[in-house]
Amino acid sequence: MKLTQYYPVIQTDDVPGTAAFYVEHFAFAEAFSSDWYVRLQSPLEPSVNLAVLVGQHETVPEVGRGATTAMILNFEVDDVDAVYARLMKAGLPNVKSLRDEPFGQRHFITQDPNGLLIDVETPIPPSEEYAHQYAPDALPQ
Repeated sequence: MKLTQYYPVIQTDDVPGTAAFYVEHFAFAEAFSSDWYVRLQSPLEPSVNLAVLVGQHETVPEVGRGATTAMILNFEVDDVDAVYARLMKAGLPNVKSLRDEPFGQRHFITQDPNGLLIDVETPIPPSEEYAHQYAPDALPQ
């Protein structure tokens, strides 16, 4: 099997508002838009996608309609400090302040309008304690 795309789909009652949030704050653009589903894509990196769906839509099996599970969206960026400053100035929630973690990331956590956690991070070199846990080709520099 060859995977050709992977992206999360956020179920919500407010598709336009949720899509607008990711367009405004995370630089996504609409690739497809209807009243019940919006597919967002990064104009700078076409393989980075996110979708927003009415949680009660008929295409969702009844068992999963409107269901939420614990999930965190993780956006890896080249300058987490700049993103942090911009999003805090825009008034987004500061759920976890900007910090360095010994496991190899500098990050902060905010939330979207649905309460979904968003972890924005830049890889940094891990401490010696964590460095050996990385595959050789995955070790942040």
